[in-house]
Amino acid sequence: MATLAGVFGMTHSPFCYMPPERWNEVRASRALRADVPSDDAETNRAKWQRIQAAFGALRARLAAVAPDALVVFGDDQLECFDFTNFPSFAVYVGDGFTGALSTGTMTRVAGHREIAVALLTGLMQRGFDPAFSMEMPKPDRGIGHAFLRPAESLTDLGVPIVPVFVNCYYAPQPTGLRCYQLGRAVREILAELPGRLRVAVVGSGGLWHTPRAQDAHLDETFDRAVLDCAVRGDARGMAAYFDAYAPPPGDRSQDAGVRGQGITGMPAPGGPRGGTRETCNWIAAAAAAPDGARAEVIDYVPVYASPIGAAFAHWPPGGR
Repeated sequence: MATLAGVFGMTHSPFCYMPPERWNEVRASRALRADVPSDDAETNRAKWQRIQAAFGALRARLAAVAPDALVVFGDDQLECFDFTNFPSFAVYVGDGFTGALSTGTMTRVAGHREIAVALLTGLMQRGFDPAFSMEMPKPDRGIGHAFLRPAESLTDLGVPIVPVFVNCYYAPQPTGLRCYQLGRAVREILAELPGRLRVAVVGSGGLWHTPRAQDAHLDETFDRAVLDCAVRGDARGMAAYFDAYAPPPGDRSQDAGVRGQGITGMPAPGGPRGGTRETCNWIAAAAAAPDGARAEVIDYVPVYASPIGAAFAHWPPGGR
């Protein structure tokens, strides 16, 4: 049977890869709520350094367990799919894929067909009906940053990646509970894989962020509650808290919007809207860890210029 070599959670925000000297320049172009704090250049540099240190810590932990492949829960932001057909869940089963690094350079990363096919068929046997791609749907654009950023930040680009797509952005999306169930199913499937493969799991994205919304802000209380559940080893609690979230009256950052480019205009399930739904990638990853496994939060960095809660966590192999 395969070995779960560890579970990781990481933010993939462009601010993690952008020089901190640009942060306030980008902030000035956004419609932030008046009560969002403002950091000076020195504070932004210190936060950027913390983010790089967190990536370094996760990278070292991943290198120490030497996985044969990474299963990455990530989301597609119209890079591969569009509204002609947008799956709730999908598995990429090809031998490799291309995508853009944070520098804009295109690169190719190996897939892992054996693991990918096992996940696809195993999920179908467990009541899921994911879509699949054997080739890149839009090869000229490549796969989204939700998958390339973990490859870039946590590896030397030599570790095969199995992308598991979760529709986080476009209503109607899967609930936090369904993503928890997805993660548990992936754990079961990996445990049944023959041989001695070592597989690590990554939840890519989150946590709270509303960068291009009206009255964009950072709900640090939401983020802390999600991370507290992770630290307690309560993946299901993460899902329950997420699904129960109700935006305060008048919070324009949570407006659904009308049908248009990047907006379906259809009703969304409970929980936050917009980019914050990337938290579901974390929920799925946490559910892939052993029951009760407690996360170690490497750091949580509130980046007000975005605004986003940049979080980094590790569930050790075997749990604790």
